[in-house]
Amino acid sequence: MRDVSWAELWRVFGRIGVLSFGGPAAQIALMQSELVDRTKWLSEAQYLRALSLCMLLPGPEAMQLATYAGWRLRGVLGGLLAGALFVVPGALVIGVLAAVYLSYGDAPVVRAAFVGVKAAVIVIVVQALIRVARKALRGPVATALALFAFLALFALNLPYPAVILVAAAVGALTAAGAATQAPPPARANTGRTVLTWTALWAMPLVLAWAAGSGFLLEVGLFFSQLAIVTFGGAYAVLAYMTQTVVQDYGWIETGQMIDALGLAETTPGPLILVTQFVAILAGAAQGGAGLAVLAGLMALWVTFIPCFLWIFVAGPFLDQIAGRPRIDAALQGITAAVVGVIASLSLWFALHVLFPSAPLRPSIAALDVTALGLVVLGAALMLGLRRSLPETLAILTAVAVVLWAAALNIV
Repeated sequence: MRDVSWAELWRVFGRIGVLSFGGPAAQIALMQSELVDRTKWLSEAQYLRALSLCMLLPGPEAMQLATYAGWRLRGVLGGLLAGALFVVPGALVIGVLAAVYLSYGDAPVVRAAFVGVKAAVIVIVVQALIRVARKALRGPVATALALFAFLALFALNLPYPAVILVAAAVGALTAAGAATQAPPPARANTGRTVLTWTALWAMPLVLAWAAGSGFLLEVGLFFSQLAIVTFGGAYAVLAYMTQTVVQDYGWIETGQMIDALGLAETTPGPLILVTQFVAILAGAAQGGAGLAVLAGLMALWVTFIPCFLWIFVAGPFLDQIAGRPRIDAALQGITAAVVGVIASLSLWFALHVLFPSAPLRPSIAALDVTALGLVVLGAALMLGLRRSLPETLAILTAVAVVLWAAALNIV
């Protein structure tokens, strides 16, 4: 493998960061095209092993994959650069969108447009459910774990971290096969790495505590907890995040949470950037623009600093991790449970969009016919005609605005 200059690293990972639309599947494919096929900085075997490692870790796997690639090419600074370039473009867009949403989100035409956005969100989550289910539900144990996760979250309201721990334990206990021989790990000062990045992770929490800002401390602690249990991608923790920020803390409303997801889908970078959007809305509601900015920065920090910690600690042990069948089986158990988690999220979103006046007691009288029609149209576009997400969002929002205007005899 040839040496990679910093200018090349900036150029390639900058392009990946700007073009990383479409969720983790599209982002992983984009990175394979750039890092394996075009630049040949990684072999296909190295890339796939790294992807397997990132799937084992909590957090956005595509961002962590970029971080691992940068670390392998230019050490810790390379990993920092690659990971930051993957996140920063989307974070800047999210900040602008949040500001626009706070300024104009209550305008009638904007609320009408967001009916189309919410309809698209339902279709997007169902599409994610179908994709994950096809890969994960292989056998009766996996199916049982998916059903358990769905009932635990939707019917029994059990905490998401407990569901993930149970799924991992069941997966590990049902593992088959023996560990494979692996070369010794790369040299690494694991203790110093853990201490350094844990201290960086905790730094804004300590500052918030010292400043006496209970709200910022709550934001930091909650999204830190979320960073630890984010297995299976952003969709897997959205239901847990929604339950906490809407019902437990009361930071935002249900409709705002669905709007946040819809807007996060339109930006480059990992979907977990929705945490930044939610924190900005919560900060604005608690104390205005200044607190909104600080809350957004807090959410960004405690969401993504742990990603660097996981990669810089686990990266040198990649081959050892890949040779452990129980770890792989635990991941498969979590992935199966994620099917049930996303199913719970899909149903939750659908009830709140289609029956906005009575989501817990749906009836024909409470059905929003316009929203239902938009969901059907979105399903036809994305699942039937295979239209892209940006195109589907544009069509649904335009149709929603036209229907609103027609109802008011504006057109």
